Amino acid sequence: MDEKERYDAGMQVRRAVLGDAHVDRSLKNLTPFNEEFQEMITRHAWGDIWTRPGLPRHTRSLITIAMLIGMNREGELKLHLRAARNNGVTRDEIKEVLMQSAIYCGIPAANATFHLAESVWDELGVESLA
Repeated sequence: MDEKERYDAGMQVRRAVLGDAHVDRSLKNLTPFNEEFQEMITRHAWGDIWTRPGLPRHTRSLITIAMLIGMNREGELKLHLRAARNNGVTRDEIKEVLMQSAIYCGIPAANATFHLAESVWDELGVESLA
């Protein structure tokens, strides 16, 4: 796969996972300063990793949420909590990731994420991510 094909495949997955509105906002805010970074994210994170056949997107969402909890990256975590819905992840599955993260990442991290997840679901107006 060449760089253009990798970018195109990455953009397709990025839109499917994060939604057109989010991706369109990101593209609208391109500047000479951040343009290469956004292209790199699309090619490598979305085109190299999220397109791999070894794990379904559902599982990749859960793994991503767990890692973002451990790194305390609230902004990205909020984004991926929203995106999990597009990958068929349920609230109960996210709850299980948060419970496990309490042990491996710490109770304060899990507690903050429980609150963050509930605010995301309130914003989305959903009872369940199923």
